[in-house]
Amino acid sequence: MKSHSRSARIQSLVAEQAARRGARVGVVDVCTAAVAALPVGGAGLSAMSRSAASHPLCSTDDVSEQLEELQLTLGEGPCVDAFAQGSAVLTPDLLTAEVQDRWAVFAGAAAKAGARAVFAFPLQMGAISPGVLDLYSQDPGRLNAEELADALAFADTATLVLLDSRIDGEAGLADEWSADGRFEDLGAYRAEIDQATGMLTAQLEVGAEEAFVRLRAYAYARGRRLAAVAADVVTHRLTFPAGPDTDQADDEA
Repeated sequence: MKSHSRSARIQSLVAEQAARRGARVGVVDVCTAAVAALPVGGAGLSAMSRSAASHPLCSTDDVSEQLEELQLTLGEGPCVDAFAQGSAVLTPDLLTAEVQDRWAVFAGAAAKAGARAVFAFPLQMGAISPGVLDLYSQDPGRLNAEELADALAFADTATLVLLDSRIDGEAGLADEWSADGRFEDLGAYRAEIDQATGMLTAQLEVGAEEAFVRLRAYAYARGRRLAAVAADVVTHRLTFPAGPDTDQADDEA
């Protein structure tokens, strides 16, 4: 029954974080507790979907915030692969040739942001997979067996919290974890990206998937947050001409 005692211990650590905030348990408490319990520098969690735009839910520091944004903007990295494969993606050193070949852009950008190792754990319950928990370290290295088991337990707890809050498709607890500006207004974030993607499908006469790719490519090329670019599209400050060259998008501001 060791797994049961591990789960109970992890859930207790998460509950303690929520008690410190004076709020009901949220995914931010899972991320914060994971950083306190494991040899990692930060944690981030993103909602992932095969049918809608993915989006970050929380991050514990600037580096983890950048990692979530990078992966969702580029469409590559441990988080993306963990969601696609349905299994943990453990990257003990981002600067190896193999990793840099696998994620040509993300690996270097993540290292520049301050991460050297990244461990991504899909959130899963049966056929449901609502997101991915990312942990990063400033130094290269692996999680040992006990640390890996704890990380998996944190991911299981995050799954329960996320599904219980019914965040996927709803604003849910967004207002409860907006401290320090690190936790997005989930409802607005998702709606604006979806709206911008829809506008680009008409503007460019392409499918939703291609429109989202163009949106992400523009955000990355300009070093901007995906949500900020989406807001510019929605408010007509930014338009995209037909054709593959996103660099020629017109800024009307």
